[in-house]
Amino acid sequence: MIGIVIPAHNEERYISQCLESVLLAVEHPSLKDQLVEILVVLDDCSDSTEAMVAAMGIQSIGVSFQNVGKTRAVGAEQLLKAGARWLAFTDADTVVPPDWLARQIEFDADAVCGTVEVDSWREYGEAVRTQYLALYQFVENHRHIHGANLGLSAEAYQNAGGFKHLMAHEDVQLVADLERIGARIVWTATNPVLTSARRDYKCRGGFGDYLASLMPPNTDKGVESSIGTDSGLGVG
Repeated sequence: MIGIVIPAHNEERYISQCLESVLLAVEHPSLKDQLVEILVVLDDCSDSTEAMVAAMGIQSIGVSFQNVGKTRAVGAEQLLKAGARWLAFTDADTVVPPDWLARQIEFDADAVCGTVEVDSWREYGEAVRTQYLALYQFVENHRHIHGANLGLSAEAYQNAGGFKHLMAHEDVQLVADLERIGARIVWTATNPVLTSARRDYKCRGGFGDYLASLMPPNTDKGVESSIGTDSGLGVG
C-alpha cells in the first residue's frame, strides 16, 4: 500500500484543489494495481477544512499540535500501521502533477526529493521572483528539500527515525537522517509541485518565510501561526 500524508491547518482556501490533484495522481495508469490511501492530518483547524475534506470522501484525523513535524509523524505512523510500504508527503496549499506519485515509485529509490514551483508571484512582485529564480536549482541532483514534494520507502523512513517533532525544517532533518544511514536519495526536478506564495504563511523558517526574506527592506511580512508546511531551500 502507498500512503499519502497531507498536514493541514486552516486550509479551506487551498485544500480542495490540493486533494483534486492528489486524487488525479492516484489514478495514474501505472498505479492501477496499487492500493493508495490518502490521509489529511487536521492540526487545530477552526475553519471549514475538515468539512471540505469529508465532503470529498478523504480520510482525516484531528490533532492539536500546531507542530508540523509532529503532525507529519502522526500521519506517517497511522499509514505505516495500515501497511504502507511507501510514504508520499505534500502540503495542503500545493497542487501535484498527475504523474507525481507514479514518478516517485518508478525511481526505485529509498527516497525522492522533488522541487517546487510557485503558483503566483502577485503578492511578492517581480523583484522577489527574480531573486528566487536566480537562487533556485531547477536541475537534476539539486539539493532542495520540501515537505511538499517528498517520498520515501517505509523501511527508509523507519530506519532514519521518522520525522522529528520540529516546528520547522522537519523535512530537512529527516533527509539528513536518511543521508546518515546511507539511503539512496534521488534529487529530481522532473516532477515539480505547484505551491502557494501566500503572504499569510504559517511557519517561521518555512517556505513562505523564505520568500518573505527575499522581499526588499521595510516591506510588511506577516506570519499567521506556528504550524509549518514547507522548508525553503533545504538549508535548515
